[in-house]
Formats: sequence, structure tokens, C-alpha cells
Amino acid sequence: MSNSRSQKDYENHLDETEAKWFAIYTRYKREKMVAQRLQQKGIEVYLPLQKFTRRYVRKVKHVELPLINCYLFTKITKKEYIPVLETQDVVKFVRFSKNLISIPDAEIQVIQRVVGEAIEIEVSPSEYLPGDDVEVIAGQLTGLKGKLVKKENDKNFLIELESLGYQMRMQVDPALLQRIGRDPNWKPDDQEQKGLWNR
Repeated sequence: MSNSRSQKDYENHLDETEAKWFAIYTRYKREKMVAQRLQQKGIEVYLPLQKFTRRYVRKVKHVELPLINCYLFTKITKKEYIPVLETQDVVKFVRFSKNLISIPDAEIQVIQRVVGEAIEIEVSPSEYLPGDDVEVIAGQLTGLKGKLVKKENDKNFLIELESLGYQMRMQVDPALLQRIGRDPNWKPDDQEQKGLWNR
């Protein structure tokens, strides 16, 4: 009876036939290795990477680093759950209040579109206010929705992905934005947010 209750108390989006996206934690600096090992098992995996240029005295080095440390995504059915967990350097699946929640394809596509697409530009303070809900209406990020926040002398477009429990912050040309609403209870407390991706 108690087992039956516990199964009802927690959500589990794993499906026997339909592959869905899930997030997993890896050991520190093992994201690329885990992605490679999962691919060798025939398991679909997505590791979002950012490109950086490192300038040294005598050389310039281009590197790709994970967008989120110790975090990657895998698209699996129920039978692949254990093989993923048994993969070396995989710590666990990301759960939300003990629920194993799948990540919508649309949110994975958002990450794929955002990586490498940030545009640095100054935003006029009079056009938008911190806390405005905005939508990108042109360019490759069309349809992306988020919240505008203020940081020092510029403004940033804060993209909230609820299923991930993470936030992305990126600079966007105000000409590409449209205000779609405002949260009257919004407070600029995002500096304390865990997992904030600064672009």
C-alpha cells in the first residue's frame, strides 16, 4: 500500500517507447567525457558549449566550455535510464522535488538557438523597464520570451527556463524586442540565483 502511495506522490516522465529529454549531473569537468561515453552507447546526448578566446603572451587559444558546469542533456526511453546512470562520471539525473521531469523539446531548442547568438548593445533606459516581460520579434531568436533585468550600466534579457531551474542572461538589441507584459511583484534579486548564465 505504501509503495502504491509513493508512486502516486512522485512524477516520472520516463516512457517505454517515447524518448524524452532529461538533464543529468556529471562530475566536475567531465561533461565532454560523459557525452562521449553516452554516444558510444548509442544514447542521444546534447552538451551545449560556449566558444571563448583565450589570449596569452605568445598565442591565442580558442576553447569550448560547457554552458552549464556539470550539466548535460540526454534523450532516452525508460530502458536507457539505467545505462545512463551506470555511465562513468554520471552522478545522477536532475530531479525537481524528487520528480523525474522531462524537458520539453522547445526548451532544448531554445538553448540550441541561444548558444553563440548573444548580441551586445546599449539599451535606452526610457524604452524598457526592469521587470518587463519581453519577446524577441525578429532574428534567429524570434519567439523567445523572457524578462528584462538591469545590471550596472546596461540591460540584459533574462531568459527563464522553468523546467531546468536555470536562467540565461544575454544582451539583445532593443529593436528586436516587444513588451508583452509586466510582473508587478518582480524584484531585482537575480544576482543570488544559482546557475545564472551570463552572456
